[in-house]
Amino acid sequence: MSVEAEALRARQGLGARYDAEAAPHAELLLARRGTAYFARKLQELDDDELDAPSLLPGWSRRMLVAHVGYNARGIARLAEWARTGTVTPMYQSDTQRWDEIVFGSSLPPRALRYLFEHSAVHLNVEWRDLTGPQWDAEVVTAQGRTIPTRETAWMRAKEVWVHAVDLGSGGSFAEFPATMVDALIDDVFRVWTRRNESIAVTLRASDRPAEWAEKRFGSSGPVVAGRAADLARWVTRGRASGIAVVDGGDLPTLPRWF
Repeated sequence: MSVEAEALRARQGLGARYDAEAAPHAELLLARRGTAYFARKLQELDDDELDAPSLLPGWSRRMLVAHVGYNARGIARLAEWARTGTVTPMYQSDTQRWDEIVFGSSLPPRALRYLFEHSAVHLNVEWRDLTGPQWDAEVVTAQGRTIPTRETAWMRAKEVWVHAVDLGSGGSFAEFPATMVDALIDDVFRVWTRRNESIAVTLRASDRPAEWAEKRFGSSGPVVAGRAADLARWVTRGRASGIAVVDGGDLPTLPRWF
């Protein structure tokens, strides 16, 4: 730790919270930057605009904000599980997640915005209360996967960045940090591998260095080219503007992401 950082901590006192040295700092930074990005896109919407549809089919903006807020609560429960050793699942039942979204979407605009803001603060507190070894404690996601707690940072990062675009208030994958764009593509490929999807495709990014100019899934298939941000938008959300098959053929049908 630098002299300046030590001096800052001394000024802030014993009540201040910091991430443990062994915390997943890069992923936490992406999650926090994504939370700020979502907050900015939400702030750009007037209260009456919350009633409009989002870019997520069948979801209003209200539902999306409620989901992002309660997602933070769910991930905070996983952090609490790691911290205390007491099993605290993301959701207590198969219906809790959807029930929370429906309830949250019915809140007055101010309360809905507060839900998002307060849940993000709560999650940060839980993360910062984790010791180094607790970041490696195993917890179980809502999908039933057993993961080390450190993966919760990435779980949150992809929720806030992608859903900020889903709000439909001008957010764009082109505004994401390059590390987030690249990590999203890698995440999609990991999910497809876990589900043993049969798709074969090669993504060729026109704005990335040679060491990852291409990312391949499967043993053959078309080469789809475009900017990395456009490729990430396509594999996560199926929106194909700005990309094309190199040989002029049709874009393949994509499996779902999550």
